[in-house]
Amino acid sequence: MAEIRLGIVGCGGISQYHMNSLIRVPEVDIIALSDINELNIRELQKAYPHFLGLCQAFKDYRDMLDTVKLDAVEILTPHALHFEQAMECLDRDLHVLIEKPMVCTVKQARELVAKTEEEGKVVLVSYQRHLQPEFRYIKRLIESGEIGDIQFISAMQCQDWMKLTKETWRQDPKLSCGGQLIDSASHLFDVILWTTSLQPSEVMAFTDNLGTPVDINTSVSIKFSNNAQASIGIIGNSPNWEENIIIWGSKGVVYYKNGKIEHLLFGGDAKIEPVKLPRGSNPDKNFINAILGKEDNQSPPICGLNVIELAEAIWESAKTGKKVKL
Repeated sequence: MAEIRLGIVGCGGISQYHMNSLIRVPEVDIIALSDINELNIRELQKAYPHFLGLCQAFKDYRDMLDTVKLDAVEILTPHALHFEQAMECLDRDLHVLIEKPMVCTVKQARELVAKTEEEGKVVLVSYQRHLQPEFRYIKRLIESGEIGDIQFISAMQCQDWMKLTKETWRQDPKLSCGGQLIDSASHLFDVILWTTSLQPSEVMAFTDNLGTPVDINTSVSIKFSNNAQASIGIIGNSPNWEENIIIWGSKGVVYYKNGKIEHLLFGGDAKIEPVKLPRGSNPDKNFINAILGKEDNQSPPICGLNVIELAEAIWESAKTGKKVKL
């Protein structure tokens, strides 16, 4: 029997991903949809007629909040809208899942973190990597001390992001707040910070918009508070999709290459491939279970704050040509 009455704010493309997860969570009942584009609502209902066919539909999410009795909402709208919508929902005593990035400025992030603590509600940022087996394995490996103290990180993400997002809201700074750095690469920066628990202290960065209104290619050097270093490349104009993360510690190194994990210890003869990975889940299931008290929130607002703090420092360094201290 469903226990959580859920409303969806934003029924665009990413809503399909969330629906694929939500329909497998019996404790949730999706009872209302909102989107300024009514076609998005109809397309989502058409894709999931048995689950959404009878949902009430609204053009303005505030009308939905005024009309329908809800326990929680999922905010799946363009980035610049997240803060206002999340704060409004918290004012309505609702639990909130927010697509990444959580918000667009550090000031907004701090206000949202404070509001979450004040209201005592579950606010979850949809960083699915926190619940994916391979990244949970890497986090546990680092926390176990097996590869020692983190000393250096090398990471690279390349995608055909520029062409795929052309003439969409993702390249409109008023809605996206930035380019690939805050969009796809938000996942990369988040998972590095989350798995290592490192705190950035200094950043030097360069960006190239390649003639678009937003950042496409980014090169970042980071120094962390423990004196570890990182070199990170974001390539948004690439014919291939690839992502690599290498984390060197005082006792060994762990490699993540397009989903494959290996690690190597000093004195070891060969790279070690994990035999068994931790159990995985997804943000939607974790969101509902956290509301019900069955699980801890695996991606709380502090994660969104950490990412936007780093992003703002990167943008500032790229703009000024100077090193930025956090």
